Amino acid sequence: MRRTTRFTLLLLVALAGAAALAAKTVFDRGLGARAEPWPVEEWVARRARYLATPRAERERTNPLPASTAVLAAGRGHFADHCAVCHSNDGSGKTAFGSAMYPRAPNLRGPATQALSDGEVFSVIRNGIRFTGMPAFGEGPPEDDQETWHLVHFIRHLPSLTAEELAEMQDLNPRSRAALREEEETRRFLAGGATAQTAPAEGGRRQ
Repeated sequence: MRRTTRFTLLLLVALAGAAALAAKTVFDRGLGARAEPWPVEEWVARRARYLATPRAERERTNPLPASTAVLAAGRGHFADHCAVCHSNDGSGKTAFGSAMYPRAPNLRGPATQALSDGEVFSVIRNGIRFTGMPAFGEGPPEDDQETWHLVHFIRHLPSLTAEELAEMQDLNPRSRAALREEEETRRFLAGGATAQTAPAEGGRRQ
């Protein structure tokens, strides 16, 4: 009972601090997303997230053993679903990630790498309120395997290789304009090859 009361008080204090800081930020800088979050704001947000994650969930360990196949699955899922905000290398240096408030974090850094498996899993599955991080956890429990794949891959980000990055670029979703440009390039190259080998109409082979 005491532990629950202490947790509740700490959570209320953190939330009150976050609310006061948010109010000051709104009055001082408005509601635009271009301003950089203050360090104390980031600390309060991280602490509130920690306190809001149940201990049982924080203490979970990845049930899947790391393997080449698991990393490949996580890499493909990350490239297709996560890289648009977090970048293939996890840096967060993308058009979307850099324009959010707070910014998409550098997943290779200690703030993320020091989290437990359960905390990383919880962030992916449940999302984080008042940020750009959505909740991806829906469906039956067996679908959690994809989330655990991602946990392994996020752990691997600091040692990502150039070959893996190149593979991920081919897996990134493409806009209609990009797909159209690729198709036009393919047709141009195919047409160029044909023009070089086929004789012109009314002409003769050399």
